[in-house]
Amino acid sequence: MKHSEVKQQHPSLYLEVCFQNEEPRLPLHTSIALFLLSYCECKSFKVCLVFTKRASSQSLKSQLPEALELSVTQLEDLPQLVRGCRLPAVLDETGKLCRAGLAVVLRHIINKTLEADPFRKDVLALLGFKKTCLKACAEVSKWTRLCEIGIPSAVEEHLKTPQNQYQQLPLSILTLERRLAEPVKVHNDDKIRRQKLQEQRQNEKNESPEGQGNPDSESKPGVSPQVCDGLELRAALAKLSVDSVPTLATRENSEIRKVKTTDLPPLEHVFAEGLYFTLTDVVLLPCIYQYLLSLQTHAVSTLHQLPHLLRWYRRVQEVPRVLQAAEACGMVLSVPRVLASSLPGPSAEDNPRSLLEQEEGQEMTVEPPFVGGPRPTMTKLKENGIEAVFAPHPCPAWTLPWDSLPGAINPTEGKMSNIRAVRKRQQLNNLVAMVTELARPGYTIVDFCSGTGHVGIALAHTLPDCQIILIENKEESLVRAQSRGAELGLKNIGFIQANLDYFTGPFHIGVALHACGVATDMVMEHCIQAGAAFVISPCCYGFIQNAIKFTFPKSKRFQETLTYKEHMILCRFADQTAVQLPPERRLIGKHCMGLVDLDRSWAAETHGYSVQVMTMEPESCSPKNNMLVGRAQQKSGLEAAASQLEAPAHN
Repeated sequence: MKHSEVKQQHPSLYLEVCFQNEEPRLPLHTSIALFLLSYCECKSFKVCLVFTKRASSQSLKSQLPEALELSVTQLEDLPQLVRGCRLPAVLDETGKLCRAGLAVVLRHIINKTLEADPFRKDVLALLGFKKTCLKACAEVSKWTRLCEIGIPSAVEEHLKTPQNQYQQLPLSILTLERRLAEPVKVHNDDKIRRQKLQEQRQNEKNESPEGQGNPDSESKPGVSPQVCDGLELRAALAKLSVDSVPTLATRENSEIRKVKTTDLPPLEHVFAEGLYFTLTDVVLLPCIYQYLLSLQTHAVSTLHQLPHLLRWYRRVQEVPRVLQAAEACGMVLSVPRVLASSLPGPSAEDNPRSLLEQEEGQEMTVEPPFVGGPRPTMTKLKENGIEAVFAPHPCPAWTLPWDSLPGAINPTEGKMSNIRAVRKRQQLNNLVAMVTELARPGYTIVDFCSGTGHVGIALAHTLPDCQIILIENKEESLVRAQSRGAELGLKNIGFIQANLDYFTGPFHIGVALHACGVATDMVMEHCIQAGAAFVISPCCYGFIQNAIKFTFPKSKRFQETLTYKEHMILCRFADQTAVQLPPERRLIGKHCMGLVDLDRSWAAETHGYSVQVMTMEPESCSPKNNMLVGRAQQKSGLEAAASQLEAPAHN
């Protein structure tokens, strides 16, 4: 009994089990999480395998680390907060905070390992320089997107039809190959580069005229001896060592110290992000293992196109505990034997760079610079009958009863200044008023980009008959929001640390206060996909740029009138609304804000939405005082049923 109570103190980690040909198998994101748990020797979680069908886990036994205590559950039996997220996911001990998505969950595993053992230097190193490895969300970071989504998805797709020898190498794999071929820069790399130069000169002196090498050096299959013993690799492994490590080399001589930094030899890639082994390598290893295993069986002739990936693959295996962790997960690592003499040379068609340039040709096109301020663009729109239109505010005087609200809801209780707290209360008045008008008992309301929970917590208190979910990517902010919710004793609130794409649950209303740049567009898109109403206050128009899922301008009329560069001019000047600016300039900025949001609203209307762009009251509550309120014109089944139940109450 005591043992059971201790176990219940651990958060629960939910990992997906999918099926192929009616047989259960581990998808790559599950294999990656298990590999990290094994590498970290982490026992801070109750690990639960989530099956989409009724089946036994016996056939998966070789891929499940014996050191982990695993349980099995069905998809329909998951806690509701977890059910609304893509796996992997971690539910904390309270059952109120869920962390979802590969990068978020992996970083949490590392943090829990360090909580249990703060001296694990090798585990801390996985977070990279300033602990930012894979911290930027995939929606805005190309590198996170490549590692967290691109490569795992490409390998999963390849494994479905591995026998297709005529398929090209996936673009994401080629992108990684090209990245590994580039020289790297690391923090304070000057010393390492000088040591490298000193070693190079020393080796030149030691070389005999006949050029004979060291007869005792042993090379690994398919890898040259020079690759095995580089200074970069020694520096990388020294950083991971738990024990004290002798200095890499003696202090460089004066001749080396006089060499200009620009003349020093570059450092070559050792691991995925440069010189040091990080979480990115942990993510990539199970993916590349499966991919190379398949190529060796079905298309070995393509391996010669990936020399830098093969080098990386060998170097990863030299990291302490990697082989043991891999073996515990059923991965028998080895270096593919690639004999250059027996393989045809790469042609122009299968050259990684030429393929990438062909695929990315549109991105590489250089557009002529756009010259001019906002007025030519605004005039062009006006000549085509397009002007900013602001709908009247339906309840400009509505306010929350701030004097009687608990302190944990009031922004004045936080660390912000009094002036800023007053403005924040005014902003909350506007959003809560509009959400209250749209909400019905039983609705689920999602506060996207919730930060420390100002909007979501006010809504949870004001609408006790609704379920409120706060979604935020930054752990520190969400933990603070959870603490405030617990202080208030709110029962109708849940917290999710995840990128927007990892939240898949149904909801009725989406709200976001000052969603920066394209975050506004991502929230709108998420609401439209769910058929949910939305109340959004945009921010940071200058950060708007083309993204994976949408391009700007968004609506047909704006696309027919403006180029991308002209639209960017509107976005840039939409940020010119600060109170310190001259009134005329601020007026132009407000007009540009209205035009950008008009484009957004017209794009939403093509999906059956009615959208109003209005100004928050009072206008002085924020320089970014626009508010977009959208309603789906065709109600979902849940909304229609709720409306019918409510009808007698309004008669």
